[in-house]
Amino acid sequence: MSTLRRVVLIDDDQVSNFVCESIIKNDGFADEVYSFEWAQDALEFMQRSSINDPDGFPDLIFLDINMPGMDGWAFIQEYRKLPEHVTCKCSLFMLSSAVDRKDIICAKSHEEVKDFFSKPLSPEILAIIREEFISQ
Repeated sequence: MSTLRRVVLIDDDQVSNFVCESIIKNDGFADEVYSFEWAQDALEFMQRSSINDPDGFPDLIFLDINMPGMDGWAFIQEYRKLPEHVTCKCSLFMLSSAVDRKDIICAKSHEEVKDFFSKPLSPEILAIIREEFISQ
């Protein structure tokens, strides 16, 4: 049985999304995984879900910081505009190759961001999330 129902990956790196999807599925971490290379597309998906299918809103989001168009910081600003009754049930994690300490501090300063993890995603990271954030 999966830990979560729906996970969303937001990263402009198609290979990274493929690897993350494989790790999540092989680990049995989620029933469904949706990948978006454009943060705006992910945001539109979540906006539709919040209106048409609030129960289908993601349980967890892995968000990259550095992306063309809408970056991770701009995504968070727009994510805040979504209805609180759906976002309160979703855990948002930064998953980035950024190693700038300022990015890590900034990510953790956003109340929506549960934690910051460096790429690549691994079964160990999923275990940490299960233990520290989901089993509460």
